[in-house]
Amino acid sequence: MLNYKIILRTIGFLLIGESLFMLFPLIISIIYKGTDTSSFIYSSLITLVAGATFLSFTYKAKKQVGKREGYIIVSIVWIFFSFFGSLPFVISQAIPSYHDAFFETMSGFTTTGASILNNIEELPHGILFWRSLTQWLGGMGIVVLSLAILPAFGIGGMTLFSAEAPGVTTEKINPKIKDTARILWNVYLVFTLIEMFLLMFGGMNFFDAINHSLTTMATGGYSTKQTSIAYWDSPYIHYIITFFMILAGTNFSLSYFAIAGKPGKMFRNEEFKFYILIILTATALLTTGLMLTSDLGLEKSFRNAIFQVVSIVTTTGFATDDYLLWAPVLTAIIFLLFFIGGSTGSTGGGIKVMRIVLLLKNSYYELRRLIHPNAVIPVRYNKKSVNQQIITNVLAFFFLYVAVFVFSCLVIMLFVDDFDTAMGAVASSLGNIGPGLGAVGPVENYAFLHPAAKWFLSFLMLLGRLELFTIIVILSPAFWKR
Repeated sequence: MLNYKIILRTIGFLLIGESLFMLFPLIISIIYKGTDTSSFIYSSLITLVAGATFLSFTYKAKKQVGKREGYIIVSIVWIFFSFFGSLPFVISQAIPSYHDAFFETMSGFTTTGASILNNIEELPHGILFWRSLTQWLGGMGIVVLSLAILPAFGIGGMTLFSAEAPGVTTEKINPKIKDTARILWNVYLVFTLIEMFLLMFGGMNFFDAINHSLTTMATGGYSTKQTSIAYWDSPYIHYIITFFMILAGTNFSLSYFAIAGKPGKMFRNEEFKFYILIILTATALLTTGLMLTSDLGLEKSFRNAIFQVVSIVTTTGFATDDYLLWAPVLTAIIFLLFFIGGSTGSTGGGIKVMRIVLLLKNSYYELRRLIHPNAVIPVRYNKKSVNQQIITNVLAFFFLYVAVFVFSCLVIMLFVDDFDTAMGAVASSLGNIGPGLGAVGPVENYAFLHPAAKWFLSFLMLLGRLELFTIIVILSPAFWKR
């Protein structure tokens, strides 16, 4: 039988945490004398009361989180966080309609970066900072963050981590899962601060630098400017953000080992090598294409190419150029990158590079098995044989991803006039990317969509953030049987 009390108790602790995080944009609002100060006070209090209420009714809950409870907690925490996280937008009237506010907040916490805002630079500083903070919190994962806190209350453990942590496998740095979570968050925080100082050195003011550092490391893509990173015509800023997007799309465990003096682990890792190969290959193709079809010159063509490639592959969604204005073949290459994603154990979304590697290897070895039917040819990854169950899992994930993508395109076609927009919106939401194709391209947004379409795309963002299985499992009838 499901332990509903521990589910509500965990949600209660997390909501109290969210209410405390709302104090940071409150401080920003006070510093910049914004008009949104009261909205954060009210939102924080409402969220705090809700969390405390959950705790008051569940103080006798058994402190044991089973696998089913873990799946439910991980799934609904994003909904609760987005529900209460929408309050500052609505109360301040920055986003008057609730469906738009929920869309913006879910897009934040899932690090999608799809926005409905047409007046970003007119918004108060506190609201802009809250948008960025939602992405930073969602980047490493709300539940992974909680693992550094909840064990003190007797809640947490591997069940939550395995359900939340992105990727096919998760390499633990420390035998204790709460210590692993803390180490990953420390790396995350240090990278964020380093990027902030480097951006300030390049001419960004403090507020813009901290916001873009938060959303870069989260691979989220929210910006304080309507034109995104294109606002700064600075090669230095573009290259710094490109570098940190690459870091954010890399497995954070590998980054930790590199910092700890074991860089060999990173450079021997097949996923990392393939990840870099994809970036370099796509950049070379696009640079060549831009030089042949425009008068940008080598450096600007290279910079535009690598920025857009890294932004899409890592699912960050920043933009320095409108790739829809490029030659159709170049736009097609960009769209193919929508279906790759970052590395496992990174803040990136999408299918993930490891799954792509395993799919390609399995296909290659399947051809060899056809030629040599009696040979035993296991799929090997990082010089180790891969369990057939993992290969089956990857194949099932890929099939489900394609099926959900096709079905969702048909659903969105009910609300838009062209298939490019439908494909772009679905691929972007499911892959947690942000910009898409057609009317939701890199210089457009999602404001024009019907409210029903926004709710559906919000669900796809959650589905993609939790990599399909977590949500699909709890929607299956078998999950609810005793």
